[in-house]
Amino acid sequence: MSNTGNGFRAVIFDLGGVILGSPLHAIARFEREFDIPPGFVNGVVANSGPQGAWSRLERGELTLESFYPAFEEDCRAAGQTLSARRMMEDVSEAAAPRPAMLAAVGRIRSEGLRTAALTNNWVSEEIGWSGMKPHFDVFVESAVVRMRKPDPRIYQLTCEKLEVEPEQAIFLDDIGGNLKPARALGMHTIKVEEPEPALEALSRALGFSLVAP
Repeated sequence: MSNTGNGFRAVIFDLGGVILGSPLHAIARFEREFDIPPGFVNGVVANSGPQGAWSRLERGELTLESFYPAFEEDCRAAGQTLSARRMMEDVSEAAAPRPAMLAAVGRIRSEGLRTAALTNNWVSEEIGWSGMKPHFDVFVESAVVRMRKPDPRIYQLTCEKLEVEPEQAIFLDDIGGNLKPARALGMHTIKVEEPEPALEALSRALGFSLVAP
């Protein structure tokens, strides 16, 4: 395994919102379409905590079919009625691969560094998570390992599978709350809002270009 001049030996990527289209953007469109207050869904996810339906889904404790009524109840308790099934259909449709990000993963591997996907996800035949596996050396799914970001243990597990120390890894995610525990462990972190600025920041950290000319 190679390492860069900065001592990095691996890059860890979130999937949705980084390698794939953003579920946050899909949820925001869903809220606009159905006159739901902006940020309501993410507020329910955050405020319902580890025992909320969303967290249980991403730990593999709920199927999608059992998630729908449970999440709708969480939302009713917070003051809104919505169709969880329709919302998740929108999330699934948004989860298209971002070619520039996949090309960057390939370039990183060609330079001798290891790559991992670290994703909060759920059991689904519709979203092509399994199709992403060949692009990475390590693939860590919350629904499989039964823990989810921002639990520090899932970052530690990913580093163990990569056979690197946290200080030797760069982690990219589109949610700031998922980056904070990674930084606390010693990882270099990059928040992804749009692919190109994130790839520019990653290029600077690694010392070689990942942005198409």
